[in-house]
Amino acid sequence: MRETGGRGQGPGRGAGSQGGPGAARRTPGGPGRTGRQGGGSARSEGAGRPPSDSPHDPRKRPDPFDLPFGAGPADRNRPPQDPADGRRPRSDDPRRGARDGSDRARDRTPQGRDDRPQARPDPSPSRTRDGRSRPDDDGPRGRSRARQETDGARSRAQEGSSGSRGRVPGPGRMPWRGDGPPRPPRRPPAPPRPPRPPLILRLGSPRRRINIGLIGMTFILSIFAGRLIQMQGLDSKVYEAAAARQRVHTEDIPAKRGTITDVNGHPLAVTLEAREIAIDPTKVPPAARATVASVIASRLGKPVEEIATKLARTDTRYQLLARDVAPVTADALLKARVPTLTAKKTYRRDYPAGDLAGSLIGFVGDEEKGLAGLEGANNSLLAGRDGKQRVETGRDQQRIPMTSSQRTAPVDGRDLRLTIDRDIQWAAQEAIAEQTKESGASSGTVIVMDVRTAQVIAMANSPELDLNNWRAASSIQYINKAVAEVFEPGSTNKVITAAAALEAGKVSPDTVFQVKDNIKCADRVLHDAHPHPPESMTFREAMAQSSNVATIMAAREVGSERLYRMLKAFGFGAKPGGGVPGEEAGLLPDYRKWSGSQSCTVAYGQGVSVTALQMASVYQTIANGGVKIEPQIVAGSTDASGRFVAAPPGKQTRVVSEKTAKEITAMLELAVSAEGTGELAAIPGYRVAGKTGTADRYDQQLGRYDGYTASFVGFSPADAPRLVVLSVLQNPKNGHFGGQLAAPVFKDVMTFAIKSKKIPPTGSAAPSVRTRAGQ
Repeated sequence: MRETGGRGQGPGRGAGSQGGPGAARRTPGGPGRTGRQGGGSARSEGAGRPPSDSPHDPRKRPDPFDLPFGAGPADRNRPPQDPADGRRPRSDDPRRGARDGSDRARDRTPQGRDDRPQARPDPSPSRTRDGRSRPDDDGPRGRSRARQETDGARSRAQEGSSGSRGRVPGPGRMPWRGDGPPRPPRRPPAPPRPPRPPLILRLGSPRRRINIGLIGMTFILSIFAGRLIQMQGLDSKVYEAAAARQRVHTEDIPAKRGTITDVNGHPLAVTLEAREIAIDPTKVPPAARATVASVIASRLGKPVEEIATKLARTDTRYQLLARDVAPVTADALLKARVPTLTAKKTYRRDYPAGDLAGSLIGFVGDEEKGLAGLEGANNSLLAGRDGKQRVETGRDQQRIPMTSSQRTAPVDGRDLRLTIDRDIQWAAQEAIAEQTKESGASSGTVIVMDVRTAQVIAMANSPELDLNNWRAASSIQYINKAVAEVFEPGSTNKVITAAAALEAGKVSPDTVFQVKDNIKCADRVLHDAHPHPPESMTFREAMAQSSNVATIMAAREVGSERLYRMLKAFGFGAKPGGGVPGEEAGLLPDYRKWSGSQSCTVAYGQGVSVTALQMASVYQTIANGGVKIEPQIVAGSTDASGRFVAAPPGKQTRVVSEKTAKEITAMLELAVSAEGTGELAAIPGYRVAGKTGTADRYDQQLGRYDGYTASFVGFSPADAPRLVVLSVLQNPKNGHFGGQLAAPVFKDVMTFAIKSKKIPPTGSAAPSVRTRAGQ
């Protein structure tokens, strides 16, 4: 009896009874049941019973045949099975599962039996379409079913092999060929496989996606919220200040500079409205730079190369093209529609009189700050105080409308009124400039002063500084030589020696001296200006003739100490004061340091140094009856309300007695007569008192004496002095005597000044005095 995987009703049931019509109905869990090959749901055991592991189990017997042709193409393409497991893929043919019991019985007959293991499709959800087991077949139940199917196939194969011996091949079977093994039957063609259903893309749960999105959005929003808390809460003040610095700008509102006028209110320096022209070079296309440069240069009157160079500077967004541009010119330039061209409102300083008192008035720099002269000395008064305006601007520095702004109004500068008379200043400049040119002098100076107030009416220099073109002038012209250039006065200093001698009572105007043309003083021999034989000469005559020898003789009567004190009293060695910028004190060595010859030369003006203003102040003192008044150049200024406030008068100091002053005046009047050296200074109809001066000139650049200083100083009318005029020529080439070069300048300026001031002549004649000894 052969053991097979078929089912039977009893222990003696054969293999041929499998699936017969008389077969009992299968019950789960029957003994010895191995399942039916090809069944839809072959079960090997009852529910819950494990497969038998007995060594006599027919499923554990080795298969005597291992036929390679028992598998179809689909089976050959399947992966090999694990031999230990013994499982075999099941067929997907649905027709095999439709066979009934008779079909299975016929298949087991020798004539119609197919030796291949048959398998029905399992309708259970534990298998897929291609016959592969699903994950749930990996359990004990699935493995038992596979073993039963495999063992049943092996039993049927063995039965067919044993039952076919000696039989005649029936229909449908291959005949034997010789003594070899029988030829295996051909495998019928596999039925076509049903089409696979389309793949269905199953999407994830939308709730999961929503939750993930909400988490991401919550994270991002939390970052923004934290940043907002930081910016608006923790660091709000920092960002507020940074935004204010970027948006709020402070603009200066320039104050209008005060006006400088002469004593009569004529403007000498005024402030006019102007424009600053600037451009952003980065906004000018390179192809248009040449055209833009040409347009701007033609309007501003500047070289094209200069403007083109500024436009080529693309490393900056602000390039200043011109200052002090007239508003009309700026408006015309803006109408040319040059890209990013701007015009800022400013002020410019203008000097209507050009070079009139140029070195005295000075000038203003680009920042509206005085740099020289009265402009620099009185800058705080003239400049005023700039205003401030805080505005909010946008990206292009354009003011944002309707925004808050704070404005501090500017305070305009105050006006300054000088003691200078414009007309007399012009006459003085014309006279000294002409004589400087004719004499070939290096420079010249004229000072006109009021005797009774010591106010400077004119202060002229040659060459003079043109204030409207001060940048092109030499720096030497910036110096006001009338107060800054020191020189040895020469014979004009003899009035101080005469005053010391008269005040000491050692000498009188009628004192007679035996005068030679030379005198020995220590190790030197000093001479008069002109050689002459020894002669008797009164002190008055000696002053008129400007005798050096007679003056030395009078100084010896006084002594060096008294002479030194008189020089100090007249202002030597100290600044004259009065607010004139750039003034110098001159040089007056202490008398204890005078050399043997210097005690003599100081008497006639060599060995000491003064300025033109200091020497004019000496003669103002004599003309004012011996009372020295501190010189003044500023008559006054306006206050905050625009009302004129006069400057306080200069300090007054008596230097000599009125008697001494009158005696010296008489000597000086004689010097201008036909008997003196200053005859060229005489003015018809007016009594004039004055003194010539000719001195060796010390050149600081050379470090030695070189050339001469020619000068003349006097006042008129002599009997009622009103004006003092001083003229000085430095290093003249065509002559060198003061009476020859400087006296004519004095005459021209004094004549114009007394007429301009409408000073009438006194009508009196000079008193008859003793001029020569023996008369």
